[in-house]
Amino acid sequence: MKTRAAVLYTPNTPFQIETIDLAPPQHGEVLVKISAAGVCHSDWHLVTGATDHPLPVVAGHEGAGIVQAVGDGVTRVQIGEQVALNWAPNCGDCFYCRHGRPSLCATYVAPIWAGTMMDGTTRLSRNGQPVYHFSGLACFADYAVVPQESCVPIPHEVPAAVTAVLGCAVTTGVGAALNTTPVQPGDTVAVFGAGGVGLSTIMGAKLAGAERIIAVDVSAEKSAMARSFGATDTITADEDVIARIQALTAGRGADIVYEAIGIPSVQEQCLAAVRPGGTLVLVGLSPMGTATNFPSAIIARQEKTIVGSYYGSADTSRDFPRYAQWYREGKLDLDRLITRTYTLDQINDAYTDMLAGTLARGVILLA
Repeated sequence: MKTRAAVLYTPNTPFQIETIDLAPPQHGEVLVKISAAGVCHSDWHLVTGATDHPLPVVAGHEGAGIVQAVGDGVTRVQIGEQVALNWAPNCGDCFYCRHGRPSLCATYVAPIWAGTMMDGTTRLSRNGQPVYHFSGLACFADYAVVPQESCVPIPHEVPAAVTAVLGCAVTTGVGAALNTTPVQPGDTVAVFGAGGVGLSTIMGAKLAGAERIIAVDVSAEKSAMARSFGATDTITADEDVIARIQALTAGRGADIVYEAIGIPSVQEQCLAAVRPGGTLVLVGLSPMGTATNFPSAIIARQEKTIVGSYYGSADTSRDFPRYAQWYREGKLDLDRLITRTYTLDQINDAYTDMLAGTLARGVILLA
């Protein structure tokens, strides 16, 4: 069959909207008609070349859609179900899955980074040549073939755009606050970055009962958003951020600091915002090959902990439905997380807006 898709051919060029070939689902695979796809910085790393990936590629890793067809051996979903797409599928049987760390599942890592399905081939092609899948999903397209393990059923009552953002921003941010380093009632938390992931972290911290939530961002507009999502205090990045945080915390620093941007220099700054005995959680994904320079003497003498958070330490089969239910109960205000919607033809405009800092989360609607 044919599908329209946003294809990236070389770094530092725009996405091109083209009609390409999509082969039917094979064993264990699912054909999904994409309804919505989130505009996330991780896809932009493909454009800048910060993420090294086979090209040409169809990006898009934060998606939702309706199951259209299934291959042999599919047991997890049925035709007609709405699904949120999981970009870090888990097998349930590897070392990490068996030890309660499904977000670190080793089974899918190699094919996902190769841009293929599990059998080492792609379902996408153009003029007989392979087109690669980003994160095994490639959901900047009308249709996608994905592993069944990437599909989590979500009730149709949850709007497609909300179902899409469950698949990355919400799970990454809320999960960081509830799963990776859980916020305790009464904690003081600082969140650096008030984009989709940072705002989701703020929502998670509020849900967990944080007494004070300090949001740090370069944008005054984002600071206003952060307050509306639960931040009790906001700091713009051009201020003396560390001094401001210490002033708000009796000179100690925050119990937990979440860095939701992925910039090494900001990560280093965040460590100074953590109180002795507190924890820094690195949520944002830095470009490949970058590094931080944390002062080991301070880490040891002040007993500060640095923790990585990948996909909110999620168990997606548990967390996607749970967050969807909290949305339906009014506990997670995900409608307001979606600042603007776009068509697939407007994808390059969507990324211009994202880079300008005017979005909490943009979503491309395809249905």
